Amino acid sequence: MLAAPDKFRGSLSAVDVARAVALGAARAGWQAVELPLGDGGEGTLEALGGANRDSVVTGPLGRPTIAKWRLDGAQAVVEMAQASGLALVGGMEGNDPVAATTFGTGQLVAAAIEAGARDIVVAVGGSATTDGGLGAVQALDGIRFADRAVRVRVACDVRTRFLDAASVFAPQKGATAEQVRLLANRLEVLADHYRKRFGVDVTSLPGGGAAGGLGGGLAALGAELVPGCDLVASALGLADTLGRVNAVVTGEGRLDATSFEGKVVGHVSTLASRRGLPVAAVVGSSTLDAASHLDIFSLVDIYGEERSFAGTAGLVAEVTAGWLEGLDDGHRPGGPYRPR
Repeated sequence: MLAAPDKFRGSLSAVDVARAVALGAARAGWQAVELPLGDGGEGTLEALGGANRDSVVTGPLGRPTIAKWRLDGAQAVVEMAQASGLALVGGMEGNDPVAATTFGTGQLVAAAIEAGARDIVVAVGGSATTDGGLGAVQALDGIRFADRAVRVRVACDVRTRFLDAASVFAPQKGATAEQVRLLANRLEVLADHYRKRFGVDVTSLPGGGAAGGLGGGLAALGAELVPGCDLVASALGLADTLGRVNAVVTGEGRLDATSFEGKVVGHVSTLASRRGLPVAAVVGSSTLDAASHLDIFSLVDIYGEERSFAGTAGLVAEVTAGWLEGLDDGHRPGGPYRPR
């Protein structure tokens, strides 16, 4: 069977979740292939091999921070959360949503180019910023990636447009209603600036609003905006691996309708069900009761919130073992079922 989860934000990395699933599989007498995934958000760097470099960059509120990244030959992976992430300022309570800048992310991309990278992946989840990527553009001195013979792909976990970034994301970063209006106006001015300076209409690009408009800012310099889940899954050979297994367990911290719009659970379960494979989603919590093509197991619903947070890995293993034992007894996904 295949263990192909995303992270449980604030609890377990995707690597930890996959390991817990594998442990549960072993208890049920199954062998597991561990393939932790990411969708362009936090954890994508780890899914693509983990960091082997670090650089001192400007954090989201101007303080120096050490940002980890990866260089493998001519390929680099940069995670903007490492340089411009909300976690770096202590969450929305510690953020200044108007002042927060992506300058440090631009510095990371510049460091990768200077180190010889010619294919750079920028994962853009978990940002503190709604600066439209202007900080990153300034840090890169407005260079066009094609002029440096560099391919940059922005791994997006959303399809939000550039001009919608403020209304959709800024409140999650601590912005008041008045600040949201200010940021929205600033994005409009910036979109016009990018159009005049670089000849790119960032407002029309799906994902242009990712990370508060960082997607659009990098696109103005010639970056490609791509679905992060597709990029990671392709890099790690998900499709080929699905051809060698007979069941799949995926998962994430919180399952909701957006989980099936470019996120790991939706991507994995769709590909697996097309192959006729039984699929389970083991999640921290869920706003969904059921799905026709997979079993959903919410740890909070089964075990309660306190126990779920205190012993997440063990409960993931327990649920996985019970589900696989159910498959051995003839259960098929999509019906009412709970691990015994």
